[in-house]
Amino acid sequence: MQRIEMANGRVRVDSGSPWEPRMGYSRAMKSGPQITVAGCVGIEKDGSYPDTLGAQTRCALRRIEEALATLEAGLEHVTRMRIYTTCIDRWEEIADVMGPALEAFRPPNALVEVSKLVDDEALVEIEADAWLD
Repeated sequence: MQRIEMANGRVRVDSGSPWEPRMGYSRAMKSGPQITVAGCVGIEKDGSYPDTLGAQTRCALRRIEEALATLEAGLEHVTRMRIYTTCIDRWEEIADVMGPALEAFRPPNALVEVSKLVDDEALVEIEADAWLD
C-alpha cells in the first residue's frame, strides 16, 4: 500500500490494483479525521479468490485493515461497514468472520445481497468508514 499526501491536506492510499487508476478511485482516503475505505472484495494478492465465503470475507477484511494501517488506524477506528454479498442465505459464514474480528468495537453495519460483484468468483465486498481523532 502506498500513502500519498495530497496538496489539499488529504491523504490517499493506493494498493497498486490496476482498477484504481482505470476507475478513478483510491483504496482509501483520509480527509481530516475521516477515513473512507473503498469496497474490498476477498481476492488474494496473486489475483485468486479463496474457495469459501468465509475465506473471502477474511481476505476482504484483511485488505481493509491494511489500508487503515497505512493511515495509522485500525479496525477499532471503524464507525460503519457495508457488506455486499451474492449469497445472503450464507450470511452466517460472513458473521463467523466479522463477529469475532469486530467483537470489541461492534460498528454499525449493513449486509446487502447483490446480484453480482466485479468478478464471477467474488462472493463478498466490504467497505468501511473510520474516524481517527
